[in-house]
Amino acid sequence: MKFLEARRLTGPSLHGDLPGAVLDIDCTAAEAERVVGAWRNHVTRMLTDLDWQHVSTSVLRLEGGVSLFFPAAIDALYAASALNEWAWAACEAELNGSEEPDYAASLEAIRNAIAAESNTPLLQLQATAAAGNTSFLWDDDTVSVGLGRHSISWPARQIPDLATIDWARHGNIPVGLVTGTNGKTTTVRLAAHILRAAGKNVGLSSTDWVAVNDRIIDRGDWSGPGGARTVLRDKNVDVAVLECARGGLLRRGLGVTLADAALITNIAADHLGDFGSRSLAELTEVKWVIGRAVRATGRLILNADDPLLVAKASSFAGEIIWFSLHADNRTIAEHRAAGGSAFMLEGHDLLLCDGDESELICRDSDIPITLNGAARHNTANALAAAALSSCLGATRADIRAGLTSMSQQGNPGRCNLHDIGGRKVLVDFAHNPHAMRAVLEMARALPARRRVLCFGQAGDRPDELIRQLVRQAWAIGLDRIIISELADYYRGREPGAVYALMHDEFLKCGAHPAQIEHFDQELDSLAAALAWASPGDLVIMLALDDPQAVRDHLRTR
Repeated sequence: MKFLEARRLTGPSLHGDLPGAVLDIDCTAAEAERVVGAWRNHVTRMLTDLDWQHVSTSVLRLEGGVSLFFPAAIDALYAASALNEWAWAACEAELNGSEEPDYAASLEAIRNAIAAESNTPLLQLQATAAAGNTSFLWDDDTVSVGLGRHSISWPARQIPDLATIDWARHGNIPVGLVTGTNGKTTTVRLAAHILRAAGKNVGLSSTDWVAVNDRIIDRGDWSGPGGARTVLRDKNVDVAVLECARGGLLRRGLGVTLADAALITNIAADHLGDFGSRSLAELTEVKWVIGRAVRATGRLILNADDPLLVAKASSFAGEIIWFSLHADNRTIAEHRAAGGSAFMLEGHDLLLCDGDESELICRDSDIPITLNGAARHNTANALAAAALSSCLGATRADIRAGLTSMSQQGNPGRCNLHDIGGRKVLVDFAHNPHAMRAVLEMARALPARRRVLCFGQAGDRPDELIRQLVRQAWAIGLDRIIISELADYYRGREPGAVYALMHDEFLKCGAHPAQIEHFDQELDSLAAALAWASPGDLVIMLALDDPQAVRDHLRTR
């Protein structure tokens, strides 16, 4: 057995709706039984001596280990994590014979940590906000009530007299959450563009940046609770669209407790092997956490073409809206027959359906990022964004205006098609099998005299998965392959090992050695592809290492 991590959960998570402290342990199923029993005994003893009353523990048995949790007040989470670390040390002493930590000293240290962290005005503000159904956000430095243009914030240690707060001024704004394996960032960008077409000031957080309208506040991965709080505390924001990635959901939980709509784009293999998401079933549970924010008063938007989401949907007690690329989808048909709402593609028409009634939004070829309908994964993203923005107040006319006016430049790094002297260059960030399959299918649909693919793969993927990706790539009809080394993605493999594996599989597929090139850097691979290509050819660039550098290089061309 092995200690993995002790950390705070600050919002709704796999363990439920309450904040608290979680302890992740890597162990066998047999070891888990011993760990759980010992941990509960030690945690209960310490909590009792600290006078933490009526605390119930939560245990999740996961693939390859166990996750152990107990709730705590938001002004005691660091102390609670320290308690969990002590509990693990006590478990190791009991189960493995290691040195036992001094209980009296540990109790005193944790009691002092609780006193130092205590913030009674913070808890009073939290309770008053909850009693008045007012949104409440907090972190180590800042606390706020209300959302967006209705919000007000204070330093966490300088909370005013609650009687001086005009609570009626601090209401909510529409909030939408987006998660899934692929399509999250494109979907939040589309939804934000639609809502801007509706005349709203839109706050957006994503894996690329956090922004209000065209004003980028900060670049980087802001798909966790920090990005959500940044958007929801901005007084210029009328409506918020928040990307919620797997990592943030696992490590900290949801950044908000209530939302108007939550969307899950799909469930596919990515980051499998990380603790808590070692299988598709576990990954589904992680993504499903966003449903906690909408189960009572909001709506959950799901992909009816995803069998994992269809199977999971029966456990959701709230309202569901489905979307699908297939008009004959059985889930959609049954849902509409029961009077439900759906967004679907019929032929080339995107339809908004309510029971037996349906309205045309637009045709797939009217949406620039679908590349005249060839990029079917972006048609799916368009349907998802239409459903989300509808839940956030957009009309059918707003949705049509937004979908048909968002250019490729408005979705950088995702399915961008450039013309460089008559040579078409398709750039995408696809980095997992599901995303690569979608991009390769689109590349096959695009007319081209010859095709060259530039890509690499991370070393932490299994051999067979890398070989599978190579077979998928070769199947679209490649004339040349340029493999990038990607030194930053060796992830445990020796230099050249991934290239050797890919080279071998391309040869097995029927490629001639002369068709395969190898460069250290993605930009060198792109330059070689452009030098080889002639007018009418298609260059497919899957930019994993530095998409921004690729975009900048193409802009100069």
